[in-house]
Order: sequence, then C-alpha cells, then structure tokens
Amino acid sequence: MQRTNRRGGPFQQALAANALVLAVATTGVHAQDMNTARHLAQTCTNCHGTNGLSVGGMPSIAGQDREYLARQMRDFRDGKRPATVMHQLAKGFTDPEIDALAAWFAAQKSPARR
Repeated sequence: MQRTNRRGGPFQQALAANALVLAVATTGVHAQDMNTARHLAQTCTNCHGTNGLSVGGMPSIAGQDREYLARQMRDFRDGKRPATVMHQLAKGFTDPEIDALAAWFAAQKSPARR
C-alpha cells in the first residue's frame, strides 16, 4: 500500500499536474512562465494565503477569473484602484509577470471548487 502525503497520492498529483498543463495551454502562458509565477506567488502568501487560499482578512484569490485578477493587479499598479499596500507591491511586477500570476492563481482550487 502506498502512502499519501499532504499533497495526496500519485493519482491526485498527476491530476493536479494535468490541470496545470491544461491551464497553461488554454491561457497561452508558457510553462516556464507558470513555473516563474509559482515562485512569484510566494510573495502573495502573507496576505492571500498559501496558493491564494486566505484564512481571513484578505480575499482568497485562488480560482478567480484570470482576466479579472490581471486587471486588478494592473489597476493597483497603475494607481487606478486604491489600496494600503497592494499598489506598492504591484509596481514590482511586469505585464508578463502579472499575466503569469493571474493564470497561476486562476488554476488553483478555490474553496468552492474543493
């Protein structure tokens, strides 16, 4: 009998990997960008939780619409959406990084999709 860890068994891991590949293929974001986005997304965990699943205070961004997330990030960055901290953080991201982050968070399971 094979053990499972917190990330699930081999079937769940393969399913998650396939979902990520599908998300990459349908968004036009390259796999390398998704890998970069996964690393960039670590900067979001302090407020939005691991993989975008907030435990309170800030909204969960996992499973949100990709276009919506990208638009919000750009609005923060460009000063079109007021914020206390997010506008400063968003200034550190380029358009391709924002697109990759939005695709990565959109591919994550939201609490409703669990």
